Amino acid sequence: MRDQRPAGAARCVAASAEALPFADRTFDAAMAVLTDHHWRDPIAGLREMQRVAHRVIVFQWDNSALPDYWLVRDYVPGFGVAATQRPSLTERAAVLGASMLPVPIPSDCVDGFFHCYWNRPAAYLDPGVRRNTSVWARLGTTIERAVDALASDLESGRWHARNAELIDLDEADVGARLLTNAR
Repeated sequence: MRDQRPAGAARCVAASAEALPFADRTFDAAMAVLTDHHWRDPIAGLREMQRVAHRVIVFQWDNSALPDYWLVRDYVPGFGVAATQRPSLTERAAVLGASMLPVPIPSDCVDGFFHCYWNRPAAYLDPGVRRNTSVWARLGTTIERAVDALASDLESGRWHARNAELIDLDEADVGARLLTNAR
């Protein structure tokens, strides 16, 4: 991503979340959006964010909700199990002394994150959609089987029968949470 930045862009610092090269309270705020699940040690990274900033904001998924999400529940259950091996969102919020607020996802969300298409399942059949979401890269060889099963269920109507309550919703709580510390 650094290589794609335009000439003249602001300085970019290469560092890991667990060892930020900044003095204490350098920033008014630090933000992590759908990223701490990629960090080697999310707890250490969050502590570093708190050290360098007065306020910390994190947008992330509640791992404990993943096994209930239809895509995980019905097509990639192994991902839900693996996600619960990481520190829980409650543990991460405690490190920050943060409140945890639900963020309903609108039915027309197009941001491309894993839960974005919660009521438009055919989107997950698009390789471009899957390429833009890190979860799919983690699934390895199970992707083909999951996509084939989803396509079959969409064609037969099984997906709609199992998830009919989602179709007409304007928004849904699919586990997105906003953590903010109160400094």
